[in-house]
Amino acid sequence: MLEFSILAAVVFIFAVTFIASGVIVVRQAETVVIERLGKYHATLASGLHVIIPILDRPRSTTWKYIASDMSGRQIVTRRTVNRIDLRETVYDFPRQNVITSDNVVIEINVVIFYQVIEPMKVVYEIANLPDAIEKLSQTTLRNIFGDISLDQTFVSRDTINNKLRVILDEATEKWGVKVNRVELQDIIPPADIKQAMEKQMRAERDRRAVILEAEGLKQSAILSSEGVKMAAINQADGQKQAAILSAEGQAKARVVVADAEAAAIIRVAEAIKGDPTNYLVALKYIEALKTMVEGKDNKVVYMPFEATGVLSSLGGIKEMLMQKN
Repeated sequence: MLEFSILAAVVFIFAVTFIASGVIVVRQAETVVIERLGKYHATLASGLHVIIPILDRPRSTTWKYIASDMSGRQIVTRRTVNRIDLRETVYDFPRQNVITSDNVVIEINVVIFYQVIEPMKVVYEIANLPDAIEKLSQTTLRNIFGDISLDQTFVSRDTINNKLRVILDEATEKWGVKVNRVELQDIIPPADIKQAMEKQMRAERDRRAVILEAEGLKQSAILSSEGVKMAAINQADGQKQAAILSAEGQAKARVVVADAEAAAIIRVAEAIKGDPTNYLVALKYIEALKTMVEGKDNKVVYMPFEATGVLSSLGGIKEMLMQKN
């Protein structure tokens, strides 16, 4: 009886273990590839699944992991896994050396963002997916950097990232992987090249500063000369307008004076009822005689050549006055 109980217990434990081995729980964003008698059978999605023990078994694959210790040193480990993560994975490769077209050895660091799209291909088309992507990236980066110079590497990050992403995406398509992004993190040139680049950068900045200062002085001189020019033009225009206005004023004044003198002569002629010509000539001769005898040192007294004309004019004025009286 005791032996039967022990045998029943053993059978029960074996049955439970057998049944439990046929139950698989797949977590969210994971998948399991199932083989039946060594051949692909199904790909299990997230949830509870029942398989046939012994006949059905999860297919395992080797996966490469990179971790960092307390000192920041990267540690590479390889593990055998039977569950494939469907989330987007960030893979940070260790730094590697590449040679540019001008024979300069530089260190680069690349980060790749990829995602498993077809788990069956990941298991059956490639042995170690992360390791394969790393090796493919290394060889591709050597080819890309071998076609560009050192100066171009610092200004062509986007071009390098896009070119590497396209190449990796095409190559990993047969592995069931989608490469979403590639980021070139660090570009570290040798110490002597770095010092030379810093000197070149300082010289370029000094050159730009001198050019900007010269341009500023040039613009200042141009603006100053234009200001002097405009001031001279405005001053000349002002003097021109002043002269025109003065001339116009003098002309108008002379016209007014002439009109006044003409009106006065006409009134005198009307008053004396005689020829105004004799009166005007006699008046001018009297003014001329007054001018000639003016002055402190004038001692010469003479009669003008046309004295008879003056006398006749004076006589005419006398006659006109007598007639008036």
